[in-house]
Amino acid sequence: MTRMMTHFRKTGPSVLAAAVWAGVALAVLLGGPLPASAEKSENSMTGNYLAGRHAQARRDLSSAANYLGAALKQAPDAPDLLRRTFILMAIEGRMKEAAVLAKRYIKTNPKAHIANLTLVVTDIKKGRFSAAGIRLKAMPEDGLSGFLAPVLRAWTLVGNKKPEAALKIVTAKPKEETSQALFSMHAALIQEILDNTAEAEKHYLAVTDGENGLSFRVVQLLGELYERTGQPEKARALYRRYLDQQPGSQLLDVALKRLKKGKKPKIKVFSVSDGSAEALFGIASSLRQRNARETAMILSRLALYLKPHYPVMQIFLGDLLEADDRLEPALAVYSSIDPKAAFSWSARLRTASVLNRLKRTEPAIRHLNGMARDRKDDPGPLINLGDILRGHDRFAEAVDAYDRAFKRIEKTEPRHWSLLYARGIALERSKQWPRAEGDFLQALELKPDQPYVLNYLGYSWIEKGKQIERAQEMIQKAVNLRPNDGYIVDSLGWGHYKLGNYEKSVLHLERAVELRPQDPVINNHLGDAYWRVGRRREADFQWNRSLSLDPEDEVAAKIRQKLKTGLGQDTETAKKTP
Repeated sequence: MTRMMTHFRKTGPSVLAAAVWAGVALAVLLGGPLPASAEKSENSMTGNYLAGRHAQARRDLSSAANYLGAALKQAPDAPDLLRRTFILMAIEGRMKEAAVLAKRYIKTNPKAHIANLTLVVTDIKKGRFSAAGIRLKAMPEDGLSGFLAPVLRAWTLVGNKKPEAALKIVTAKPKEETSQALFSMHAALIQEILDNTAEAEKHYLAVTDGENGLSFRVVQLLGELYERTGQPEKARALYRRYLDQQPGSQLLDVALKRLKKGKKPKIKVFSVSDGSAEALFGIASSLRQRNARETAMILSRLALYLKPHYPVMQIFLGDLLEADDRLEPALAVYSSIDPKAAFSWSARLRTASVLNRLKRTEPAIRHLNGMARDRKDDPGPLINLGDILRGHDRFAEAVDAYDRAFKRIEKTEPRHWSLLYARGIALERSKQWPRAEGDFLQALELKPDQPYVLNYLGYSWIEKGKQIERAQEMIQKAVNLRPNDGYIVDSLGWGHYKLGNYEKSVLHLERAVELRPQDPVINNHLGDAYWRVGRRREADFQWNRSLSLDPEDEVAAKIRQKLKTGLGQDTETAKKTP
């Protein structure tokens, strides 16, 4: 496998390890010694707990929730077990079970943010707005509830037919300045419910004028408001502004097609549950950016409990599940998105990616070919197809997919440098160098300082003995841009090797091995350089080290020969890239 393939791709603890840890921790978890009966049955509390912890380590959270739920029935007074089981139920979206456990957990920890939010959401779902409001008032004013409670209280007041009181909350200055955008967003939504479109627009604009760029969700809501109120030019300008910031985004395709046909979106029917779900989404997005994925996951589940058909939240949840390598649940979430929703096309692209990660390559390929047929002018599915094929070393097929994608691109823009780079790799690996060289050069015209393109083209020239001095300058530039990238530093060292600057070569290759100690090609390169400067034992060590790192068969055969006879005048090595 080449360095480029590694760059573009990506077990839990053993049962014994889990058991050792759990055996030590279980008494602490329960707050005392194990009950005698816990050690007698295969279905004992201990067995269920160990099975649950092992399932959790393997990211099988559904089974983990089942096992820990069974353990909790046998040890109902264990507070930490209760909390862990509640969190797992919430993460899995099993809200009825989570709500029952939340009530029990709050008795031991009345200020627990997530447990209280779960009960608030349950009340809102069931239309118990007064009960939800009372609970929200009693929640702590710091942490998570400090951000969410005011907005959720506003929505419970809307539910109780007190929209003016609700507006007082979300138009007041929040205690945390970072909540201002959230408050403005929900002031706009409530004003829309009251049919105060001018006031709604004012609050939406307060969000769009923020420093963090345009939020798709706000653009979608404000754009639809413009369309419904007969202001298509304002909608078009807003969508154009978003696309200028997010070139290539397809999230507005549905809206743009609607505008082109002169149609208006359906009249918004926005409920208290919808508004509360929006609040949960806003906070979940912020938490994800701060890498608080577990809490973001729970808020996502709570939002979808309130509003099951909520495409932006479904995409968000699917992304969280993918990040946790929970691919089957992510696939289920993407498949549940309404085909008519703005996020449907994105969900279908993600479905292909997940299928490929699940090693269902042929279904992923069929899926993308089907998408390419559905939208004959969209290059996206073909680009993704090319990437999947290239990742499986099917380079000639990847070239064909990329070629078909380029036919759908009217004008090559700077953002297309990565597509040229990807096709260039596939061309080079399928021994079509003249075309590959052209793609790399064109990519550099579009993105002159792109370090990976500089490195790949420079390294390729060095390997072919062409334009070595220029290649070395390009690689040096790439190193300046990415000084801690072991692959690029290796290229610089290998360039010096090819130029006969063996002492300099050793310096750079030693640095490359420090940065990428597990790479067989870099270790092989350092072995060659050591040999050239007379450090024969170290050369043998590096070559043996390279063999232990599972190099490609062709490289391995050459290393074994070098271990027998050393180096002749020169040696060839496999192509590598970052």
